[in-house]
Amino acid sequence: MKAANPQAIAVIGAGIAGAACARALILSGHSVHVFDKSRGAGGRLATRRVEWVDRQGHSCLTRLDHGAVAITAQSHAFRVFVDTALRAGWLSDWQPKLAAGSLPLEQAGRLLLPVPDMPSLCRHLLEGVATHWSSAVDALDKSSLGWKVRVGGEPHPVTFDAVLLALPPVQAAPLLSPHQADWAQQATLISMQPCWTLLGIAGGLESGPAWDVARPPTGLLGWVLRNESRPGRQRSPGLNHWVLHAREDWSRRHLEQPAPWVQQAMRAALSDWLGRPVDWQHCTVHRWRYALPESHQAADSGSYWWNAATGLGVCGDFLGGSGVEGAWLSAQSLCAALLLGQTPGADAPDPVDADQATQSAGEHSIP
Repeated sequence: MKAANPQAIAVIGAGIAGAACARALILSGHSVHVFDKSRGAGGRLATRRVEWVDRQGHSCLTRLDHGAVAITAQSHAFRVFVDTALRAGWLSDWQPKLAAGSLPLEQAGRLLLPVPDMPSLCRHLLEGVATHWSSAVDALDKSSLGWKVRVGGEPHPVTFDAVLLALPPVQAAPLLSPHQADWAQQATLISMQPCWTLLGIAGGLESGPAWDVARPPTGLLGWVLRNESRPGRQRSPGLNHWVLHAREDWSRRHLEQPAPWVQQAMRAALSDWLGRPVDWQHCTVHRWRYALPESHQAADSGSYWWNAATGLGVCGDFLGGSGVEGAWLSAQSLCAALLLGQTPGADAPDPVDADQATQSAGEHSIP
């Protein structure tokens, strides 16, 4: 349903929560601008371009999924969304073979992956939306005319009727502080789990049964992924494309260690798990400071924050529950509240139509 009075709305953050907000609002007839400090969409739905030189001196290129492992769907609303996204070709089923001796997968049921890479789901949702990349928001200014978004100290020319923050809580807090001090204080108290991730190219497994995922029961590694076995991902003959996620407690203890030290520790851990040396051809690490919310912290105050009087809102997995699904559900509930003109403290509205949310612009956690 189109809005009777279209508004200009700024969304800060282009991960799944921000992209879902933008899609719901633009389908309702609002004008939406999305700002993100990165060079593209996705947030923790992340795939990195990796370049290296092989043993023959040839330049090589691949892409490795180094953020969220997969998408699961437990709620009815999100199942409707992923089913529609599957029909649209945005997602693919993933049925990985678990390595012997692994812990079980944390979530039973269907696993899904965006194709051809993880950020593509957010890119689809942002079709037709005005996007501003490499645009870290410094501050939000509120006047009787509306909201101004400051990037690099300069106000964006559009005056917005509402601003929605889809950021990790520690990043949202300084933007909230001048306007909603209680939310800012709550945000600073929410702990997000960090994660060190290794991305590497190495000689292939020489023998033994094929497997796609390992979850070692001990040691520093929480997830071991063979990226080349994932749907739609590149394969290189004779090579494994490794993505390793360290456990949260280990990542927290070693969060400020230099990257070479972390890389050495994680490489050694993979060799220990495999029981043999690994013939690395290229390797790098990435530090996720805000990988996942603490599991027990999902939102005493509801799945979103919204002040209808000022037009300020917040959503994300730290409010809606862990993983891609939690972030998406939080975004849907926030947008439903905005579209209904709901005041803070009211019961959470039903999410906006999940099937409509996957329409093209022309038609307008797992960890």
